[in-house]
Amino acid sequence: MLLILLVIFIALVFTYINGFHDTANSIATVVSTKVLTPRQAVMLAAVTNLIGAFFGTAVAATIASGLVDAQVATMPVLCCALVAAIVWSLLTWWFGLPSSSSHALVGGLCGAVLAASGKWSSIIWSIPGKEHWWQGKGILWKVIVPMISSPLVGFIVGFLFMGLLYFLLRNWRPVTVNRTFGKLQLFSAGYMGFAHGTNDAQKTMGIITLALVVATKTGLLISAPGWLSWLQTPEGTPAGYLPPVAWVVTHLPAWLQFGYQPPTLDPKAQFIPAWITVLCALTMCAGTAAGGWRIIKTLGHKMTKLHPVHGFAAEATGATVLFTAAHFGMPVSTTHAITTSIMGVGCAKGFNALKLNVVERILWAWVLTLPAAAGVAYALVKIARALGWL
Repeated sequence: MLLILLVIFIALVFTYINGFHDTANSIATVVSTKVLTPRQAVMLAAVTNLIGAFFGTAVAATIASGLVDAQVATMPVLCCALVAAIVWSLLTWWFGLPSSSSHALVGGLCGAVLAASGKWSSIIWSIPGKEHWWQGKGILWKVIVPMISSPLVGFIVGFLFMGLLYFLLRNWRPVTVNRTFGKLQLFSAGYMGFAHGTNDAQKTMGIITLALVVATKTGLLISAPGWLSWLQTPEGTPAGYLPPVAWVVTHLPAWLQFGYQPPTLDPKAQFIPAWITVLCALTMCAGTAAGGWRIIKTLGHKMTKLHPVHGFAAEATGATVLFTAAHFGMPVSTTHAITTSIMGVGCAKGFNALKLNVVERILWAWVLTLPAAAGVAYALVKIARALGWL
């Protein structure tokens, strides 16, 4: 029982760190363009992150049931995975590198499970979808393909969007452009925070749910006191379950529902208990409010010079990439999406506008995140086994 509570606690620590680590992703541009003060931007990001966390659970379901063999993911293994992700996130935060907390978590999970089982088959590599490739499960479809495609999409769309804005605004006075997009950037920054909440907050929801499903299936919760019976989490989706937003809407007066239809849920897909959604959303919000000034400096000032119109284009592009990926249950990197969007927007001004030495450091952090986190988790599991903890 103590191990289950420890997993939940460490998962919430990771969520908090993810909040202040990735705050920079959603507010770096709006701070660097001086549309908002750092304090105002952090509060905007905190509120929009909180709201976004309640919309959809597709990413959480992927983490909970679509990446590794649940039979191998015991409580100590999950602890090692989370600690590895925390270590890598803090290390890159210390050096001001906008690395991916999402990929650190996935890497830690895979490395820990591989060390515990000794079999590559304990990692779900690829289960093709019935109709479309994005409906497939496994590391390949849900992590590797989006890890490559989302930065490319962010760069290309950011480049094209900024080019379109240059064309449309070619006869505008600079002061008018700055004033107009200074106001519009408030909405794009909020959109970015909302999209971050729909994706990143769900990853820890998936880890906690995975831990409780394993504990329920293996009987670890049988000895729990009666007042903790709500921790028991069955595999799949029980009949009549509704996600938090759908539950709230269905309890509104009929005239406020405007013909709303609750979503049709796949009974084989893993549901995420509402209390986990609320807990992770609030923790992410608290972490976001703490800020992440080291990474803000890298994204907002060191990579390329930004004006409000550039910030608007980058935020709108990055948020759209995130929101689309969350819809398909892909735990993509907020960092990759917004950083490559900034790169694309910067290149629209001219390729010499990018500071390539900074870009190179960021790209190395991206490449190393998955294997580094996996390596740390693998080592932690081996150490735990040697000490007799596993």
